[in-house]
Amino acid sequence: MKLGIVGLPNVGKSTLFNAITNAGAQSANYPFCTIEPNVGMVCVPDERLDKLREMYNPAKFTPATIEFVDIAGLVKGASKGEGLGNKFLSHIREVDAIVHVVRCFENDDITHVDGSIDPVRDIETINLELIFSDLDLLQKRIDNRKKAMKGDKSIASEVEFLERLQSEMETGKTARMVEMTDDERAYLKEVALLTTKKVIYACNMSEEDFANGIEDNENFKKVCEIASLEGAETLPICAETEAQIATLEEDEKALFLADLGLEKSGLDRLIKKSYSLLGLISFLTAGEPEVRAWTIKKGTKAPQAAGKIHTDFERGFIRAEVVSFDDLMACQSMSAAKEKGLVRSEGKEYVMKDGDVVLFRFNV
Repeated sequence: MKLGIVGLPNVGKSTLFNAITNAGAQSANYPFCTIEPNVGMVCVPDERLDKLREMYNPAKFTPATIEFVDIAGLVKGASKGEGLGNKFLSHIREVDAIVHVVRCFENDDITHVDGSIDPVRDIETINLELIFSDLDLLQKRIDNRKKAMKGDKSIASEVEFLERLQSEMETGKTARMVEMTDDERAYLKEVALLTTKKVIYACNMSEEDFANGIEDNENFKKVCEIASLEGAETLPICAETEAQIATLEEDEKALFLADLGLEKSGLDRLIKKSYSLLGLISFLTAGEPEVRAWTIKKGTKAPQAAGKIHTDFERGFIRAEVVSFDDLMACQSMSAAKEKGLVRSEGKEYVMKDGDVVLFRFNV
């Protein structure tokens, strides 16, 4: 999974990125690497995987990973190439979802690029640049499909939809706000619009906001209203707090979070929301050679899940031997789970569940 972190200058975007990626670096259980100065890989915390490692003591331990990209260069006019606009937009095009950092805190010492704190205006600024870029793409697609329509009248319904979408987006709507059928969504697979991407609004708030209750922050309420209309998620977070958490050991971190009235760090909450927003789950493979988590879409069937490990597994799929993580933990070994009849033999139509511990049988 690849998440792009966007936001206007001085909203806490880079502070949050640095805190998130440093948290990955500092965690004893989860390895971290820097691919580029503005790209970091963070492993997904998963207590189930930790328990499987204790059970099997494997030679190799491989958590699922998320790639975070600190996307810089946005200014008004980015869609027309202002600032680092074209590079900014191309980076967004490559991510699975957008983490849009919105400033919801007041601080006279940190100037805002527009002179005042207004999350509604800030969100609109970025969304409009993405919409302008999408409208350019849409026009090119419409022109191309109209030319093709001369020899294929079946394309007419696609053109009609694209023109309707264009008309609605010209009013300031993002593509994700426009109602469309599954067939119409399929048309957009060829266009790759920026505003179809899922969004999490990371509301950067002060430590005082968390101490006093985030529900009293009027700026946060405004972002929640926008997210509700768009079908987006909101994540209240304090970038400065996350930066402090990233430097702490695990036991210190737990105490620090408890003092703030939080159970999980912002990174953990962001990962959970990302999985939910994108409809993702994890299945697990376990043994002495390796304990590993694999990320798949909800609804994935066993052969396609096997294909995540190796294409030969899918091509020669015979069956999947499956036990739920909870059942395996209760039995304390795979052999004990088999004796109790808790390890199931599943075929090609089996839909994978979150936390399935699986051994795939195949023959090529």
